[in-house]
Amino acid sequence: MSRLTVRPGPPLRGRTRVPGDKSISHRALLLGAIAEGTGRVENLLPANDCLATLTAVRALGIEVEELSPTTLLVHGRGWHGLQEPDDVLNCVRSGTTLRLLAGLLAGQPFTSVLSGDPQLRRRPMGRIVEPLRLMGATVLGRDHGRWPPLAIQGGRLHGIEYSLPVASAQVKSALLLAGLYADSPTTLHLPGPARDHTERMLNAMGATVETKEAAAGVQPPTSTVHLTPGQRLRPIDVSVPGDFSSAAFLLVAATLSPGSEVTLEEVGVNPTRTGLLDALWAMGASVTLHEERTVGGEPVADLTVRASALRGTEVGGSLVVRSIDELPILAVAATQAEGETRVRDAAELRVKETDRIATTVEELRRLGAEIEPRADGFVVRGPTRLRGTVVHSHGDHRLAMALTVAGLIAQGETTVQDTDCIADSFPGFESLLVRLGGQIS
Repeated sequence: MSRLTVRPGPPLRGRTRVPGDKSISHRALLLGAIAEGTGRVENLLPANDCLATLTAVRALGIEVEELSPTTLLVHGRGWHGLQEPDDVLNCVRSGTTLRLLAGLLAGQPFTSVLSGDPQLRRRPMGRIVEPLRLMGATVLGRDHGRWPPLAIQGGRLHGIEYSLPVASAQVKSALLLAGLYADSPTTLHLPGPARDHTERMLNAMGATVETKEAAAGVQPPTSTVHLTPGQRLRPIDVSVPGDFSSAAFLLVAATLSPGSEVTLEEVGVNPTRTGLLDALWAMGASVTLHEERTVGGEPVADLTVRASALRGTEVGGSLVVRSIDELPILAVAATQAEGETRVRDAAELRVKETDRIATTVEELRRLGAEIEPRADGFVVRGPTRLRGTVVHSHGDHRLAMALTVAGLIAQGETTVQDTDCIADSFPGFESLLVRLGGQIS
């Protein structure tokens, strides 16, 4: 079992880049596969999750040239160019791979089976299976399709008007990919904001996707996405920005380490993704954006973060949707904030790679944090002096990185066990932190 040993050390300082955005990397591969021609993908994230998507695309008959580990040419074969795979498509631990592939494969005239590691097979799939069946797909799985493996008999689909129970970008994207193959428009109603990378990329490739947000001040802040099927997708060159979810760990590490100043270059700052940034600003963090620009339809900026004192805050509603993957590292920040930090409306954390509420609370308590679980979140009281000890990632990449950051400010030595999973989203995390001054071995 892999492990990292972490000690408090000097301030974190320097300029660096984080790896490419995981969400955009997945979509560049999948949409590139059904485009009519060759598209170039630069700064692709070569992490385990994205490699699972790459392997699946190749198994579906798509040629992908690797000019380097992060630069690829995807030779798309158009709407009907995918081929029936001759084996189960192994999504490993990637929920994004499984859910988005399920949507894409629902419109294909062949049968496919999606599975993965035990961790992935414990993640619920009912939210995509139900609407895909309404569109006309045949989807089989354990417990009536609630759990992987999923067997999908694709075929002719029809568009639907459907209200998502939660504002999930993965569910929305799966249905949009299926909707590309429908015989009528697909309209999706969401109870709040969700990542819009799929819509941005589809529009850039020539599809017609319209999004309408609720008027300012209207609660809840609903949104509607309308897809018109039938347009062929043209290939595009994609320059993947840095992943904000990966940057989050460095933002918090520099905020909490006295005397630190770090600049992260070319980070994606899509507003559907930057809820943690709003939460940190509410807590008093010093994070500034500069060199703001648009690259390939996605907003990008350099971020400079300086160490600062924090105060407690409340995180709920649409802010949770925009920061769902960053809540474990927000909990670490909250341990050093003056007063109480409350996270609510985050029940979705219960069905991530692990029950992230339970595991975050369990492991931060080992370090001495005053944190209490709630059914839909947690409450942290601070500031608390953390004490180094042995903690466990539970096989969750984001928890492993959050605990590593906690070790940078804990007294004594912290050992984070089972850290191979970090490569699911942030290969090179340890070495990057070391270059900035982190004491990690």
